[in-house]
Formats: sequence, C-alpha cells, structure tokens
Amino acid sequence: MKLAVLASGEGTDLQSVIDASEKNEIDAKVVVVISDRENAFALERAKKHKIDAYFVDPKNKTREEHEKEVSEIIDNYNADLIVLAGYLRMLTPYFISKYRNKIINIHPALLPFFGGKGMYGGRVHKAVLDSGMKISGCSVHFVDESIDGGPIIIQKAVGVKDDDTVETLASRVLEQEHKILPEAIQLFAEKRLRIEGKKVRVLPKG
Repeated sequence: MKLAVLASGEGTDLQSVIDASEKNEIDAKVVVVISDRENAFALERAKKHKIDAYFVDPKNKTREEHEKEVSEIIDNYNADLIVLAGYLRMLTPYFISKYRNKIINIHPALLPFFGGKGMYGGRVHKAVLDSGMKISGCSVHFVDESIDGGPIIIQKAVGVKDDDTVETLASRVLEQEHKILPEAIQLFAEKRLRIEGKKVRVLPKG
C-alpha cells in the first residue's frame, strides 16, 4: 500500500511510519512526503530515506489552490492513504471529499477532549495540565469536515503525573503516537476498518 504523508514540522511521527515500513511491520510504504513549510525537518527525513519530498508553498494562493497542487502530487504517486503527521493546515471540504475516508490524522490527546481549532503541539499538553486531568494520550482518526472530530480508529492512554511539565507529558505521549500511527495504517492496509456513522469498527483479522 502506498502512503502520502503531509507534515509541517520535525516529522517524528513520519519517522515512526518509515521505520515500521522498513522493518516490514506494516504492509505499506511512504512514497511521497509533502510539506507546507520549506524548512520542515520532515522533508530531510524523507530525503535521507530516498523518499520523494516536496515543499508546496501556500503563499499567495487560496487554500483550494494550494490543495490542488498537493492533490496533483498525491495522485501522481497513486497513494492509497494520506497520513497527516503533524500537518498544521486545515483541509478544505474539496480535499476531504476528494479523498473521503482515505485521510487519517494523529492528535496528541484523547479525542474528543482537547481537540479543535488551535489545539496542536504544546498547546494541547498545556490545556491538559491546566485542566487537572489525570489521563491524557493520543488518537488516530479519519479526517472529516470537522476539526479533529472524525471517526476514531485507535487511542492510547498516558497517565498524567503531578510533576509533569508540557515537555515531559509531550514526550510520553509522543512515544505512544509512534506506536499507534503505524498500527492504524496496518489496520487500514488489512481492510479491517469499517466506518459506521461516527464510529470505527475494527474487524477481526482474516
């Protein structure tokens, strides 16, 4: 199965997918990485593994114009699944409808808590700590027109410690992100994900 990965930053989640693929832990291969930021380290990670990498500049373009450029690249590689791995741009209905149920996203919290507009990176972990929650975690979900509201595929809980900082909590959550993102991709590759309304049913193997 061919994967197109969209990333805006460091690309550690991307790295977890590349590593899982190279170890044959998933039946999928990253064929292209696309970023909206020229200096995103995710692009360097791709090049290091001889994966085609593109910077698509969003400046002086409407969101749809930018996405059409991204879409052309994805289609040129015949990607079966689009993985958002720290991609910070909101997708338009045009893009989401074109790739309906073929886009997944990783979010550093237990959705539906601590999702939505402006909730990414350290902001999420600060909100968790400020709330007094004892449990956080991460979620992989299908992308729909809502922000972080698509059907959830897989989640992993992470305990919140009394002395946690944004950085320490983020580090432990990230460890789990690197596990569940490849797991979700493999479930998709095995055609074991059935969307039923707002829920995802994981079908038994075989």
